[in-house]
Amino acid sequence: MAVMREHPYGNFNFLVELGDGVEPAGPDGAFSEVSGLDVSIEVIEYRTGSDKVNSPRKLTGLTTYGDVTLKRGIIGSLRLWEWIEASIRGQAQRSVVITLLGEEQNPVMSWKLRNARPVRHVSGPLQGGSSDVAVEELVLAHEGLDIE
Repeated sequence: MAVMREHPYGNFNFLVELGDGVEPAGPDGAFSEVSGLDVSIEVIEYRTGSDKVNSPRKLTGLTTYGDVTLKRGIIGSLRLWEWIEASIRGQAQRSVVITLLGEEQNPVMSWKLRNARPVRHVSGPLQGGSSDVAVEELVLAHEGLDIE
């Protein structure tokens, strides 16, 4: 799906599908921020005593995926909280798809989280003297990242 072009895309048009059949353009999939789309590959240094070079070889080790954080304004929906409760019962794995959109709202790239589950939920802060939007945050752990 990746659509290549000369100039970079903006980071402000995107959709999130939570893998539960909810329409991503609807309010349950409308988030103001997505962060943590990262992968790290460990390096294993190894050297035998008979190596002719006095430096270790670099071998590929384990691959780890960072937790992904989703933020949105509180809209009164309990769908994210219900997913947290399902996670507590061990029934929470879903595929989550984050889709970057171009200026015409067409998909240009997507990130798919495999076997994602919520591991943290934060509401607020709530402040009486502020005019900011009340925000909730959902942190997802996952077992793999595919980019298309």
